[in-house]
Amino acid sequence: MAHVAVLMGGWSAERPVSLSSGNACADALEAGGFRVTRVDVGRDIAETLSALRPDVAFNALHGPFGEDGCVQGVLEVLSIPYTHSGVLASALAMNKPKANSVMKAAGVPVSESVLVHRLEAARAHVIEPPYVVKPPGEGSSFGVLIVKDDAIHPPQELYAEDWRFGDTVMVERFVDGRELTCGVLGDRALDIIDIVTDNRFYDYEAKYEIGGSRHILPAGILPDVYQNIRMLALRAHQALGCRGVSRADFRFDDRPGGTGGLVCLEVNTQPGMTATSLVPEMAAHVGMDFQALVRWMVEDASCGR
Repeated sequence: MAHVAVLMGGWSAERPVSLSSGNACADALEAGGFRVTRVDVGRDIAETLSALRPDVAFNALHGPFGEDGCVQGVLEVLSIPYTHSGVLASALAMNKPKANSVMKAAGVPVSESVLVHRLEAARAHVIEPPYVVKPPGEGSSFGVLIVKDDAIHPPQELYAEDWRFGDTVMVERFVDGRELTCGVLGDRALDIIDIVTDNRFYDYEAKYEIGGSRHILPAGILPDVYQNIRMLALRAHQALGCRGVSRADFRFDDRPGGTGGLVCLEVNTQPGMTATSLVPEMAAHVGMDFQALVRWMVEDASCGR
């Protein structure tokens, strides 16, 4: 019976989501016959894991440290096989500007963007509205600000003394239209979900609150667009060097009179595993229930990812 340490919690802004993901995965692994230790990750994680010596670390962390290559490096040093992507792919995908450069070179469409100091972005529009201001290294839509096409001035929240997302921000062209997402499992692109929300975009509340969004699976888009998005999700996964499970988020403007534009917003190397999460829903759609999904992830675990 394999011993799996489920890493969850941590100290990023996404701690509550990570705890929810981690406990859901731990429950499923226990039900599947694994010996499970739930680890609320602190800065003594190396010592904790050295004492536990699990066969596998199931990484259910989200955000900085858990998703950006740091904990992956700790696991490599300790020679503990782990789930999801390795050091380089995790760090690369978490850095949105660098990830965009790699994806663009691989033929995956991305939005025009610039990196500037937050105070510069607060003083004047650095690109023509509409646009999005986002921290280059956060997840779960933390710190994301939408600037509408009729905005007179940039978001003044960027001046706030308690701004906690760093002094560099990414200012990205806003693409209207459908919010589409496609998971990748190993070398296989899953089906596409059309995320419908009454919010301006797929923000934290829409992601994690019950009823915050509706998921249409499979997405009702033209077959050629559908297959193109699946191909692009797999291409992005491979270009960034992802392993295990990832999820690519897209915007597709098929509104009447829209541009028809399609862009990849980001690749998430640690997609949520909660009751409202997308990848478990996609896996279930192809006949893989939640317990089978987490078992596959444990069996796929390795070092040197």
